[in-house]
Amino acid sequence: MKEILNQYKNTDVIRTTKSAVVITGVLLLTACSAPKVSNKLDAAKLPENFDAQRKEASSEPFIPLKTETFFKDPKLEALLKKAIAKNPDYLIMQERILIANSHLKVAKLALLPSLDLVADASGTHYGKYTMDGVGNFDTNFSQNISDKQRINEDVTPNLFLGAKVSWEADIWGKLSNRKKAAQQRFFASQQGMRLLQTRLLGDVADLYFKLIALDKQAAIYDNNLKTQEKALDIVSAQRSVGKATELAVQQFNAQNNNIHAEASELKLSIDQTEKALLTLLGEYGGKIDRSSDFLSGHLEVLNQKISVDSIIHKRPDVSEAYFELLASNADAKSARAAFFPTVNLGGYAGFNSFSFNTFFDAGSFAWQILGGLTAPVFNKGQIKQEFYVSNRRQEISFLQYQNTVTTAFNELSALLHRNQAYEDVLKYKLNEIDHLEIAVNVSNDLYLSGYANYLEIINAQKNKLQAELDFVDIQLRNANSQVLLYKALGGGIN
Repeated sequence: MKEILNQYKNTDVIRTTKSAVVITGVLLLTACSAPKVSNKLDAAKLPENFDAQRKEASSEPFIPLKTETFFKDPKLEALLKKAIAKNPDYLIMQERILIANSHLKVAKLALLPSLDLVADASGTHYGKYTMDGVGNFDTNFSQNISDKQRINEDVTPNLFLGAKVSWEADIWGKLSNRKKAAQQRFFASQQGMRLLQTRLLGDVADLYFKLIALDKQAAIYDNNLKTQEKALDIVSAQRSVGKATELAVQQFNAQNNNIHAEASELKLSIDQTEKALLTLLGEYGGKIDRSSDFLSGHLEVLNQKISVDSIIHKRPDVSEAYFELLASNADAKSARAAFFPTVNLGGYAGFNSFSFNTFFDAGSFAWQILGGLTAPVFNKGQIKQEFYVSNRRQEISFLQYQNTVTTAFNELSALLHRNQAYEDVLKYKLNEIDHLEIAVNVSNDLYLSGYANYLEIINAQKNKLQAELDFVDIQLRNANSQVLLYKALGGGIN
């Protein structure tokens, strides 16, 4: 009889094993149709140098910028440091970095088992015509139980004190890829902060240089007014002796009033620019301490042999796009892993009893080990849709990365030529001013000797004023170009 029972038991074990193998095989087959992650992500190769006319390429790594050596203006350097410490947008970005870091910590902990301490207490009154009610009633009449094992039929307590553990085995890399995506996005947020810092410093420098330009133009107006007043005095004196007409006097008066009007408008621009810069510094009011002329050491940067690869991939916008690309790739791999079976392990251990008196007895100690294998078969296409979206986002991130690299290269290449060209423009414009200065003095002498009329004096002074204003404007554009070069080279305050 025992041999027959053992034979039946062995048969049941074999059948159970075969069933488990068949079920596992079916679950695995459901994942065989999982689509592949797109691998069409070949970036275009960068040129070896920025200047097509130069055949040699530098292998030297690019020296990171320092604001104090690039701009060489200690007053601007103080403003830049103040902006980093007080600008609200920059401080907000710092808080977002902390949020991204917290997401990364959570993603790392997802690979570990979860452990919960549980204390449950409940009481249930079972009806007389329920399975539990009849079972409990009948159990109390059994001769196989002791008095401690008798069940309270009015209200049956259920007490539990212990721990529960659960863990998803990361066989296919779903959780590890989520962690990698969070990590890469944390790196991207750090580069985003560098990018915001560079833009902030660039905006501060632009407004600072604009203030210097406005101050220089205001000084030009003051000097021109003195020259105009001298000319007016000469014409007025000649009118009194009949050598000049009233028309000449009125023309000079009109010219003086026009310059006064433009000078007043310039003072308004100075005040508005100061307020805009104070806003970036997070301050309510005051005056901006600034230099009297443009100071810069950017030519030292231009004299370097810049390696394309060493500078482009260190720019914060390119680095941010690159890390976002890696994150989207990890997202796609994690979404693909959802097609495969999920293995979940768990269990609990603790005291479980229906009586307060026996709750901490050794007989109340209970434990359980759980294991499960789950594979998606039909979920209304949700997994496919999530994978499709993740895959497309990865390709979008790649295109954005490629576009960022292309833009960075062409932008920097254009700026290197632009900064060199401005040096020649400023030289020629300065020569023009020197010639016009001579022309103004000559026109005054010729007018006094009767070889020139008052219109020639007015015209000479107007041309000189415009040339001086244009010279400052070109200086400002050159300074703005230096700021753009600073951004294009990666920026930074170190």
